[in-house]
Amino acid sequence: MVSKARAWDSPAPELVLSELQPTELEREELRAWMHALGEPVFRGDQIFEGLYRHRFASWNQCSNLPHALRTKLESATELRWPEVTESIASDDGSTKHVFRLTDGKLVEGVHMPYGTRTTLCLSSQVGCAMGCTFCATGLMGILRNLSAGEIVGQVMTMLKAHNHSASTPVNLVFMGMGEPLHNLDNVMKAFRILTDARGLGLSPKRITVSTSGLVSGIERMGAYTKRPRLALSLNATTDAYRSRIMPVNRAWNLSALSESLNQFPLEKNERITLEYVLLKGVTDSPEDGHRLARFAKRFPSKINLIPFNPHEGLALSHRPSTASASSARSWPKSRSHGQRTALTGSGCGRCLRAVDQRAEYLEHPHTPARHDGTIAGPIFYRISTAGFCFTKRNASWASALLGSRRRVRSNISTASTGRPRDFRNIPAFI
Repeated sequence: MVSKARAWDSPAPELVLSELQPTELEREELRAWMHALGEPVFRGDQIFEGLYRHRFASWNQCSNLPHALRTKLESATELRWPEVTESIASDDGSTKHVFRLTDGKLVEGVHMPYGTRTTLCLSSQVGCAMGCTFCATGLMGILRNLSAGEIVGQVMTMLKAHNHSASTPVNLVFMGMGEPLHNLDNVMKAFRILTDARGLGLSPKRITVSTSGLVSGIERMGAYTKRPRLALSLNATTDAYRSRIMPVNRAWNLSALSESLNQFPLEKNERITLEYVLLKGVTDSPEDGHRLARFAKRFPSKINLIPFNPHEGLALSHRPSTASASSARSWPKSRSHGQRTALTGSGCGRCLRAVDQRAEYLEHPHTPARHDGTIAGPIFYRISTAGFCFTKRNASWASALLGSRRRVRSNISTASTGRPRDFRNIPAFI
């Protein structure tokens, strides 16, 4: 019997360009373009530096180019970045931006300032083929891939809109609209542009790609010598439920996914991030915690717990209460055979809300026994900005955690407004 074709089995439609667009080109391609125009190839390096280091928005601004070349380029093509059509600011300083692309389609990104650093949440596709039931983008289906220039354009537009200083570190997370690994070629081209030392020069360690579990894409990305960090949107600990909310699990179940992640080539001290959405009464039980810990200890990992935020048009409405989400701190974490598992506060999740991941740490003085009778090492607690208390390293149970919470200041992490961050005050990502 022939299996039914799945939306992610075929490449998504691509942007059709009517003319050469410099913002779609890597530095070597710009050098080749200059050679084709009869110009010295180093002019390509100058254009690249002008676009990404100096952030020039038009040929006329490119003061590092001769006037005659600027005039020549103006008559040949124009520089285009995505246009911001709407910006929604949060009380905590985060801003959701809506971008209009050249064909009129819309995507979204989030700018999240964290004091000494900035994180940008990026989209990789218009719509999404994966069909996750808790994701608003999944309702759209897949319309097309974003080009490399449109991905990079989100970064450049947000940096300009927020007057971002070149000295402030920037983190990029592909956790917006779309499945990045379904558009891997364009994502990796954008990655090379963004990490080129002659331009923005971002560190690969500061770029994270989040997948719903597209194993074929995970294997492809692992073959790149220079690549982003990997995150997995896990969200369920049983095949039965994960297959209900994430159709990709019907193609690659948790066992196949775990094997793929275990084979993924990691650098020293690199860990795979597991993003886990807490659905009230569905995925937030202690049994889920046990299964999550067992899954996570199969490879170097860290866990990001994300309380679900309902979206208009979605049937799901399982947002956990603060007490329910806080109870997740009693979930056991594990460390075995050099595997490290950390539990962090809520972050920018796929189609959820953009929230701060800053936290403070304190070392617990005790060395309690784990649930399996073995002795854990010193325990570090991470207190998230939403007021939840999670263990950072080597785990224990709720009794130890509850004992430490009394020693922690209530206002441990605040936004620029001086108020603790609150999920309710942050605009839905999409």
